[in-house]
Amino acid sequence: MDAVRTCVGCRTRAPRTDLLRVIAVGSRLVTDDRASMPGRGAWVHETPECMDAAIRRRAFVRALRVSGPLDTQTIEKRLLAMDTK
Repeated sequence: MDAVRTCVGCRTRAPRTDLLRVIAVGSRLVTDDRASMPGRGAWVHETPECMDAAIRRRAFVRALRVSGPLDTQTIEKRLLAMDTK
């Protein structure tokens, strides 16, 4: 049975295979496509709506328990790439 995680964007529960894991490396958000990098992770649906909501509500900062702002450029670039598809 697949583990269930909560999306930080829409707050719905889903199997972890349906979500993208994001971690903080320093003050930068990095996507963990293989879900194997060490450290605390936040899970989000790979949709523009969920990613945008998570960035706007500062959900990544809370979920990853970091102090101060996070550089969301990596996530925003991925968002732009999804919008152009």
